[in-house]
Amino acid sequence: MRKAILAICCALVLTHPTAILSQVQSPGGDENGVKHGGKIETKYDGFNYETVLRLKKMKVTCDGFKDKFKDACVSVEIVLHCPGTQLNYVRNVTVQIFFENKDWVHFHPPDQRDLVVVIDSGTLKLGKMQRANAQTPGTWDTKLEVLETTIPYDAFKKIAASESVEMQVGKSAFELREKNRLAMRELGSRVIETNTTSTAPKN
Repeated sequence: MRKAILAICCALVLTHPTAILSQVQSPGGDENGVKHGGKIETKYDGFNYETVLRLKKMKVTCDGFKDKFKDACVSVEIVLHCPGTQLNYVRNVTVQIFFENKDWVHFHPPDQRDLVVVIDSGTLKLGKMQRANAQTPGTWDTKLEVLETTIPYDAFKKIAASESVEMQVGKSAFELREKNRLAMRELGSRVIETNTTSTAPKN
């Protein structure tokens, strides 16, 4: 049923290529009815000529009274970029990590922005992250640091399929919760798998 809805969305996009179409957001559960609380949306971006599958900002730490606030609360946002109006091929994946501090931002210096992800099958070294917001460190009215990087789709699939995922940026390390992993798996399930999913579409 989900694939049929996505096919209809793509058909509508073809008839209105300059519009930005939005699919009804996920109610926060996977195809088996397991609730994860994440919000997933599908949009066509006519300016960049791509279909975007987005797991919107989702808390990893500090999402309940039992959480202990340490240096910062962490959230993640994942975006799959599909060229054109198809959902069979993902060009790359954007990962954003949000560090929200109690008082003011304690930025990760440039030499402490390497993203490393430890999963069931090993360790993924995914390169250096860049700042995605422009706040000035040390001021009382800024409490948010956003770091961003682009990773291969194959790396995202390995992360989403793992039963244990720990992310580390510099000295900051945190483990994804079950609901975070379930949300990522649902995001990945929006891609319509074919024998050529990992191959760029022909012109």
